[in-house]
Amino acid sequence: MIRFLDIVFSALGLLALSPLFLVVYVIIRIESKGAGFYSQKRVGKNGVLFSIYKFRSMRIDADKHGLITVGGCDPRITRTGYYIRKYKIDELPQLWNVLIGDMSLVGPRPEVQKYVDLYSDEQRKVLSVRPGITDYASIEYADENTLLGNSDDPDRTYVEIVMPAKIELNMRYINNKSLKEYFKIIFLTMAKIVG
Repeated sequence: MIRFLDIVFSALGLLALSPLFLVVYVIIRIESKGAGFYSQKRVGKNGVLFSIYKFRSMRIDADKHGLITVGGCDPRITRTGYYIRKYKIDELPQLWNVLIGDMSLVGPRPEVQKYVDLYSDEQRKVLSVRPGITDYASIEYADENTLLGNSDDPDRTYVEIVMPAKIELNMRYINNKSLKEYFKIIFLTMAKIVG
């Protein structure tokens, strides 16, 4: 049932938001050199790699200077990028990932291989489900970039503090996966964005 809802909601979302997609894409292209979309390899269900899609919010080749974004003052982020990240608009192209089955609307946020390689056997349980656009960890750590921006060693802070806490929150959904939890997380996410 959840997969059916993912298909319906992602298809409707892509259709309804297509004018917004066009506007954001054009603004990104006008403001800075490079493509309007950005893709990156992430680890999905059962450890299978897939390409995640986003609106490009950073300058070209920014990921060569680190995988972690450190606050709104990160010099790699464009002016447009700051706003589309703030309101999570950069994540909207992932509706395509949901439609084709790489992701679900709700599930653990997919990680890059570098951090998945650090998972314990227990933590690897998050790979037993489709990754998602939102989950309890996304809501709880909506200001993650600011937290990391205030750290002297963002990568270490992420690996030792943020990542384990997020995985613990991921397991809350995985262990109680149901339509009720699915809709609850969607509504909590919308409330967080609007709030």
